Amino acid sequence: MKNLKITGFFLFFLFSFSSCGIYSFTGASIAPEIKTISIQYFTNQASLVQPKLSQTLTDALKDRFMQQTTLNVVNGRADLTLEGAITNYSTQPVAIQSNDQAAMNRLSITVRVTFVNEKNEKQNFETSFTRYEDYDSKLSLASVEDNLIKLISESLVEDIFNKSVVNW
Repeated sequence: MKNLKITGFFLFFLFSFSSCGIYSFTGASIAPEIKTISIQYFTNQASLVQPKLSQTLTDALKDRFMQQTTLNVVNGRADLTLEGAITNYSTQPVAIQSNDQAAMNRLSITVRVTFVNEKNEKQNFETSFTRYEDYDSKLSLASVEDNLIKLISESLVEDIFNKSVVNW
């Protein structure tokens, strides 16, 4: 019975903090007065443009904030604003073998992000995030590109989400 009371108190304590906006189980730490976020379309300014990348990244960011926070995603003015651009989309050989052939190629994507917190300007930032995935050089980029973009976008979204609202 004593263990049940302790467990009940612990659960009450956790739910109290998660519902008031101080902490959530996703790790997001968002002040209670912050209700909205605006996520602008991430334009593709890279020298090599992949047509679906801007939409894929923008949609993935919106999905993450809708699924893992209580913020309302809005167009226009909001408590939080995320905007940016894809500044690099490139492939390069890695893992060169003794015969000067690459065993693997690397797809890299860099995104420049500006985050504005209207309620606490100390949390504002502008920074770049880069992620990459390696793939077998025997495969063409076209055959693996969609999957690589999905994996890299997930990692970039995780980085952006953590820097924006997970204030460890």
